[in-house]
Amino acid sequence: MLNRKRSERAPNSHDTSLIARGTVIHGDVRFSGALHLDGQIVGSVLADEAGAVFTLSENGHVQGEIHVPHAIINGQVRGDIHASDRLELAPEARVIGDVHYKTLEMAAGAQVNGRMSHHAAELTRELPAPSMRDAEAVPA
Repeated sequence: MLNRKRSERAPNSHDTSLIARGTVIHGDVRFSGALHLDGQIVGSVLADEAGAVFTLSENGHVQGEIHVPHAIINGQVRGDIHASDRLELAPEARVIGDVHYKTLEMAAGAQVNGRMSHHAAELTRELPAPSMRDAEAVPA
């Protein structure tokens, strides 16, 4: 099993991209699957894919906005975080900016210097069409 080729992996599995410590990227980073950041990004981190996961290690830094479904933060962020599904703030997380999340897990020691805003799943509700019985109950 250890010699399996990349093409033989399960079709739904995602490889993790790694930005190593000491690497600095100036500009926006758009990814799918999983991204693990040990280095630094000066720009936005973006993922639209439903299962995308962004992990920021204790050595990592982001100076810009983060827009991802699932974020695990244990480093420094200077900018707003928008986690459409889940946000995990680990003990070494240091966030200077607003945090927007659906589900939040925050460990002791994590710090947020900004507003925290919960966004529940938006439910589309349609009002039922009035029936003739409802019209008869209302006096004219």
